[in-house]
Amino acid sequence: MASNRPNRLLRHVLTAALCCAGTLSAASAFAEVIIAPMAPPPPRVEVVPAPRAGYVWDQGRWRWNHGRYVWAPGHWQPVRVGYHWVPGHWAQYGPHWRWIEGHWA
Repeated sequence: MASNRPNRLLRHVLTAALCCAGTLSAASAFAEVIIAPMAPPPPRVEVVPAPRAGYVWDQGRWRWNHGRYVWAPGHWQPVRVGYHWVPGHWAQYGPHWRWIEGHWA
């Protein structure tokens, strides 16, 4: 009589792979879309720190938080070799404003 052990192991491995794939695709599906009903205030003037090896400066920005804009100061992003940092920004869509998240390109 053949053992069921290899079949059970294969079934567990396939189940785990499908769960991981579903989780990864669901993460991008749940990216938060931020819409504000009015334009953000002008950016604040920030003192950019001296360059730091292995990092790029991500400028401060206005965040939409509970019905109002709140300033979020700049911070360092670890460099991804072969990519450049595209800062986040607000873009107008009709009468509303949408936040486009910063990303590596």
